[in-house]
Amino acid sequence: MDDPPQALTRTQAQEAVEGIGWRLLLGELVTAVPLDSLAEGAGLLAAVTADLGAQGDAHLRADLRPDHLRLTLQDRSRGAVTAADVDLARRITAVLDRPVAPVGDRRVGDAQELEIAVDALDIPAVRPFWAAVLAMVPQPGDDEALVDPAGRLPAVWFQQMDAARPQRNRIHLDITVPHDVADARVAAALAAGGTLLSDDEARAFWVLADPEGNEVCVCTWQDRDAQDRDAPSPAVSPAG
Repeated sequence: MDDPPQALTRTQAQEAVEGIGWRLLLGELVTAVPLDSLAEGAGLLAAVTADLGAQGDAHLRADLRPDHLRLTLQDRSRGAVTAADVDLARRITAVLDRPVAPVGDRRVGDAQELEIAVDALDIPAVRPFWAAVLAMVPQPGDDEALVDPAGRLPAVWFQQMDAARPQRNRIHLDITVPHDVADARVAAALAAGGTLLSDDEARAFWVLADPEGNEVCVCTWQDRDAQDRDAPSPAVSPAG
């Protein structure tokens, strides 16, 4: 039996698709195609799925709206991006860029993902409650995070606390954006009355607060893996 494909580091995954209109968000490759109608999007999605065949079932997820088609790629059984996903991204891009169905630039800046973070002293004690009340299941590849099996609700993850913090909120939002729009998102939030509490971990995340102290982190994939900081050239070469 062949060994399963190796998961790529965040840097390897993003560099491999940077030039073809995809971005890495929460362990998925994401692109968004602007549309004029549902019919246009249905035609594009049909062309994509016909090209990918059965292989697409294990990797591709699609969200079709009248104004855009959002596509995500990940090895769903492992919860990780592999070289196979990069290959599929290139194949999908080739389909979308065919002269018979030109779609223009993909709007990667519109792609984003929301997570809910729960600070807890005893994560194994509180996680079953959240799984039950939200009807969620463990995330593949990360049993400590919970995901909606239907893919509609934001993921919930649990942050270990060393001591109780009754003086501040213990649930906050994490908004993950493409790495090349993070600075603008932070600037917009600050201009709208927010406060920068910490940029010690930037570019991985910036901690912001609204005027009453409620917190949100603006997150990217960058600077999260030690191996990424001194990583060699990507295992898959970028297209271009």
